[in-house]
Amino acid sequence: MKQRTKEILELLKEEYPDAKCELNYKTPFQLLVATILSAQTTDKKVNEVTKTLFNDYPDVESFSKITQEELENRIRVIGLYRNKTKNLLMMCKQLKENFNGEVPKTIEEISSLAGAGRKTANVVISNAFNIPAIAVDTHVFRVSNRIGLADGKNVLDVEKQLQKEISKDMWSLAHHLIIFHGRRCCSSKSPKCNNCIINQYCKYYKEMTEK
Repeated sequence: MKQRTKEILELLKEEYPDAKCELNYKTPFQLLVATILSAQTTDKKVNEVTKTLFNDYPDVESFSKITQEELENRIRVIGLYRNKTKNLLMMCKQLKENFNGEVPKTIEEISSLAGAGRKTANVVISNAFNIPAIAVDTHVFRVSNRIGLADGKNVLDVEKQLQKEISKDMWSLAHHLIIFHGRRCCSSKSPKCNNCIINQYCKYYKEMTEK
């Protein structure tokens, strides 16, 4: 790992010592559901919904029995709730039919499930199974490109570049650190560049100050 990358991550570790997955879950299945729900909405909103949802339907078997109408009503406050409802019900069916009701442990298998793309798969294997992975969401994509940890036009490019840039034993933590920084400092429209702990390393900040 380059010295510059190491220094950036060390500063982020100091700034966000509590960096972790902010979705609430107790099992790999619950994390899978929560991550699918989290698309285009906040983790806070997902946690509000899953608090009672997981209490009443904690596992694949019970979740499979929920009706489409009830699930829609339960997650209505979340964006794309109709589409997510269909995907979640189909995903439960696929888990039972193809994986004996268990969440698989590979990116390829998780990505084959309804509503679960590569980002979701990376989140699940990293947090539920402690398998090194870097999930690239909008925050990771934006911050990595701005800082110069990556220079990619799509999420897969950025993921591959980060895997090369960051040592494997740091992948999962780096993912959380970068997300925390994106949510708390390096926002999309009004980044707090002057207060940023890593602005001395940042390509974006350098370009802004030179204008």
